[in-house]
Amino acid sequence: MDKLLYVAMTGARESSYAQATTANNLANASTNGFKADLAQFRAMPVYGEGMPSRAFAMTERPGYRMASGNAVSTGRDLDVAIKGEGWMVTQGIDGEELLTRRGDLKVDENGALLNGVNQPILGEGGPVLIPPFEKIDIAGDGTITIRPVGAQPNETAIVDRIKLVNPEASALYKNEQGLFKSTEVETFDEDLSVSLQTGSLEGSNVSVVEELTNMIELSRRFEVQIKLMSSVEERGQALDRLLQP
Repeated sequence: MDKLLYVAMTGARESSYAQATTANNLANASTNGFKADLAQFRAMPVYGEGMPSRAFAMTERPGYRMASGNAVSTGRDLDVAIKGEGWMVTQGIDGEELLTRRGDLKVDENGALLNGVNQPILGEGGPVLIPPFEKIDIAGDGTITIRPVGAQPNETAIVDRIKLVNPEASALYKNEQGLFKSTEVETFDEDLSVSLQTGSLEGSNVSVVEELTNMIELSRRFEVQIKLMSSVEERGQALDRLLQP
């Protein structure tokens, strides 16, 4: 019975972990450029002294749903969505290059180009810095053009180009901030085939209906494991009564 109890206990625990993953996906159903996390279960033997006669349930994150979210037109000059595959590059706290598809861009008081959660967007030579402007345009290849303050309507200047990349998806993993890193390289190479759709934003690729269905299934799975643990307890009590003198 101890084997059954151990499997049921770990099954309930891992079901709760999978519920947390599903809850995180649902919480980010409206987050621009969010990629849904996947979860799966498998049985793992318990290794130690002697033979691995015990097993436990384990949930793991085998990957992410890499499909693109739906692009919604906003008409805003600083909103961009990546067409098809590809990423924009942002800078982490430690200066490392991280990948994002979040395109709700803005320019702060210091001229830095940031996304909606204040992550700096990288250009050809580092974080993009934009001088004071009256109008700004972002081309499909990421080129940023402005009309400086006080300039004539036909006077424009190119200030930088957003770094667009497209590394191998199999080498990417998501960090705690929801940004992607590579297991193979620290600095990404630009890919001229990646292009932007200006005046649009890419939504999350989370399927709310699918995630709600998963949440219901995981809740029922958790209940089954709890019932199994209760059944083990009842059987143990019945065995104790039989062994009483």
